[in-house]
Amino acid sequence: MQDVSPPLSHRPPDGALWFLPLGGTGEFGINISLYGTAGKWLMVDCGVMIADDTTPGVEVILPDPTFIVERKADLVGLVLTHGHDDHIGAIEYLWPLLECPIYATPYTAALVRSKLSPHLQRQIKIQEIPPGGSFDLAPFACRYIPVTHSIPEAQMLVIETPQGRVLHTGDWRFDADPLIGSVSDEAALQALGDAGLLALVGNSTNATVSDASKPERSVLEGLIALFPQIKQRIILTCVSSQIARLHSVAAAARDCGRQVGLVGRSLWRNASVAASFGYLPEYESFLDEDEVRHLPQDRVVLVVTGSQAERRAALSRIATGSHPSVSLREGDTVLFSSRDNIPSRQAPLAALQNILCAKGVKVLTRRDVPIHVSGHPPQEDLRHLFSLTRPRLVLPVHGEARHQEAHAKLARDCGVGHTLVPKDGTILRLAPEPYEGIAEVPHGRWALDGKIMRPLNHAAAKDRRKMAESGAVVVTVVMDEKGRICDTPRLSLLGLVENGPNEESFSETLATIVQGAVDRMPKSARLDPVAVRHAVSLAVRRYVTETQGKKPVTDVHVVRV
Repeated sequence: MQDVSPPLSHRPPDGALWFLPLGGTGEFGINISLYGTAGKWLMVDCGVMIADDTTPGVEVILPDPTFIVERKADLVGLVLTHGHDDHIGAIEYLWPLLECPIYATPYTAALVRSKLSPHLQRQIKIQEIPPGGSFDLAPFACRYIPVTHSIPEAQMLVIETPQGRVLHTGDWRFDADPLIGSVSDEAALQALGDAGLLALVGNSTNATVSDASKPERSVLEGLIALFPQIKQRIILTCVSSQIARLHSVAAAARDCGRQVGLVGRSLWRNASVAASFGYLPEYESFLDEDEVRHLPQDRVVLVVTGSQAERRAALSRIATGSHPSVSLREGDTVLFSSRDNIPSRQAPLAALQNILCAKGVKVLTRRDVPIHVSGHPPQEDLRHLFSLTRPRLVLPVHGEARHQEAHAKLARDCGVGHTLVPKDGTILRLAPEPYEGIAEVPHGRWALDGKIMRPLNHAAAKDRRKMAESGAVVVTVVMDEKGRICDTPRLSLLGLVENGPNEESFSETLATIVQGAVDRMPKSARLDPVAVRHAVSLAVRRYVTETQGKKPVTDVHVVRV
């Protein structure tokens, strides 16, 4: 990167247009993008990511908003492309730091409100923009273009500036006959290309997939064909905001004489919002888990949360026997009507499916039967979008590095003159040329750790991960005022050896090692509690590493009497 950094304030000048992703590049989830010009910033989307086993105690991961929080006086607004959690899920946590206006379609706005506490509902004012509507956030003029996705009212966002037009695609695909939601407005995209498009900031999720999009209707047909073949209870899991999938399940269940029950708060919340907008007329026929319990098992389809093996979601609790109302029976069938190729979720999904199979449950995924289609554009859809919009510059986002690179290569193969592969925290100049990275800014990930928001690499989180991997040793040393140990050192071992004789023997040996470490210290050093803690900790870690191959978290307490 050339040394062309802007001033330390990172204030976008009048004659330039900048793009800065703070999340969602080189990764799936935590989508948050900034556009800057004339001293102002515009934010697009504000999403979360599901935590995995590498972050014990953490439920969701958020983008680090520090850069824009420090400049919130220059933030003209947050514009939302659609209502999936990886695009709106961080609002309830980060908005109190931003305090900016929010712009969204009515359905997306309702989904945001449904996730907020009553206090935040009173505070946050969301300006509702009709699908395809225009709105001014000077110096940015914005316009929605309706597109097909796996949720109603998905929109691409056109951003007009004096330096040129940008199309921020959000999530989308082409489907000539979607079950719910709009057909992608190809005429508007063609007109945008005719008017001249500076840059396309586009979804890379399926850029490695060579097919064209498969229609959601194919899932409906697959479920209608599959349900009559299953003799016992059907349990289907999908993304809780996948309203078209709920419609398909309801139709297929009705066709074979089954009733549909919903299990999971987010499913009921999203279904209720969709019904209030007329997107889910079947809502009144859905049963709760208690009502379903009394029906014959061959007359039931349960739709449950947890398609990505989230720890606290309904399916994981059902599989492990910890759900209060739903339990599995041998011969049940679980259908994963969802993606199974998100890298961070593959191991948890495999583990969950193994638990199900071990209980005598039949597991079917999209690889076995046609029960899922992606809401994201594969290569044929991307080619068609390039032909309609004809951008001078393409910036692939929303995907890992391999997806971004595949997207960039496809754009070049389609005749796009310039591509830039963004990285979180890098300011890219979109105008004037040359198109290039011009500065790095602070960025990273935050975690919702219980009820506390803090950096994902916070010391407490690091210690927890280290304890999960290598265990912990807690040592208490009681010393008198002359630096002599008054009693045998006490030790607590966590996650290192089995309880019983092995633990007692190991503790006794460690106590001797602690005693020796202190005895070898100069008398003056033994009077310094910091020096004692350091010497004991070093001796304990060295012995555990030599005997156990672990480097535990070590906590030493020095008590003076």
